[in-house]
Amino acid sequence: MHTVEKIGGSSMSRVQDVLNNIWLHKCNNSFYNRIFVVSAYAGVTDLLLEHKKSGDAGVYSCFAEASQADAWRDRLTDVQQHLLKINQSIFQGESLQEANDFIEERIKGADQCMQSLHDLCLYGHFQLDSQLATVREMLASIGEVHSAFNSVLLLKENGINARLVDLTGWHLDAPLSFEEMIKTQFSEVNPAKEIVITTGYTHCKEGLMKTFDRGYSEMTFSKIATVTGAAEAIIHKEFHLSSADPRIVGVDKVITLGMTNFDVADQLSNLGMEAIHPKAARGLRHAGIQLRIKNTFEPDHNGTLISNDYQNPRPCVEIIAGRRDVFGIEVFDQDMLGTSEHDINITRLLHHLKLDLVNKEADANSITYFTVGNRKKINRAVRLIEEAYPAAEVAVRNIAMVSAIGSDIKVKGMLAKTVSALTNADISILSLHQTQRQVEMQCIVADKDYENAIKVLHKALIEAEDHGEVIRRSAA
Repeated sequence: MHTVEKIGGSSMSRVQDVLNNIWLHKCNNSFYNRIFVVSAYAGVTDLLLEHKKSGDAGVYSCFAEASQADAWRDRLTDVQQHLLKINQSIFQGESLQEANDFIEERIKGADQCMQSLHDLCLYGHFQLDSQLATVREMLASIGEVHSAFNSVLLLKENGINARLVDLTGWHLDAPLSFEEMIKTQFSEVNPAKEIVITTGYTHCKEGLMKTFDRGYSEMTFSKIATVTGAAEAIIHKEFHLSSADPRIVGVDKVITLGMTNFDVADQLSNLGMEAIHPKAARGLRHAGIQLRIKNTFEPDHNGTLISNDYQNPRPCVEIIAGRRDVFGIEVFDQDMLGTSEHDINITRLLHHLKLDLVNKEADANSITYFTVGNRKKINRAVRLIEEAYPAAEVAVRNIAMVSAIGSDIKVKGMLAKTVSALTNADISILSLHQTQRQVEMQCIVADKDYENAIKVLHKALIEAEDHGEVIRRSAA
């Protein structure tokens, strides 16, 4: 039986650590029976598309906006130079030349394709907008195949039998369905005799980026695990799944989770701290495949095992997590009393603008949407809401979310402890939510109070409760 394992971009950028701690680290006394889905090196997809957080232009956004005719080509040249520098940091001699030749051929092909498309769309019968999704996927695939090709080359240099499975569809005559693409490309693979490295991006009829945008690599990871019948799915990250961010709370205070369930993983995903994309997790759950989160730099640690049915033997908070890049858009309108029209239309508007809706709250005549996105999109959303509802009062506030999460947080007095701890720390609670499912309690606080709120709640709900051994329980 084999495992399917995903390595994120931050880990991939420390490729020597990945080589020593993962690829050359034997599992069950063997290098093999492992399929690896690798992401682009850190920052590369930002350069190819746009910066995920700041929205700064990349090759794709320059091409799509076309404000300057050749700006996208200049950006593509910059990307090429960046990728060649990465190659130079990994390889020497013939291997360096091979790595450079491979990525230069891909970038040259993308350049020619985009220029031809640009020229074609100068004619009125052809519209660029209809092709932008394809261009976006093609550009994203460059970063993925770059790291995958380099990984195979590096493994071969170290005497390991390795195979590249290129799922990017480069020169493919016609796209296959997502599942059929995986089945076809893996039909001749033998994990027992070779380490298999594959791209995080899969070219398919469905167009992964249309639905999942930059979460495509986890969908590829999940689909490979289910299609090939993996014994276990593993994600390697640059940190453990812990009771809080050690950079905020302190390494000596956080506890590494031994086990949890997919409900907890979903709550983390909603806060932008993805253990795994919820729709990728769905495939694993349905197939009965457990997910393990491991620290790239501690290969002998069992990590955190995530399963369908796990529940802590004693109700407790397992994780204090949150995010601070949140905007609260408050819409007050007397006319919304007794109707759902405002909520339906505004939610649809936020989705159209690709603003992530993290949560919302409502009373008789107001709704507040807690959304994530750059300020430009937030301002546009406000303007469109005001145009749609001229009588409404719309206000925006930059806030932070802090959540207490666990597989079972039915803890008596937890709300009282939370309010008391935050109040004693002089932190105002702007809003408070607890779900009936008893897996999350969410506090809304001012952005400036974010880190202090994390520390305070970790101390009150985890450190003071002395249930570290319950959280730390692990499965080999």
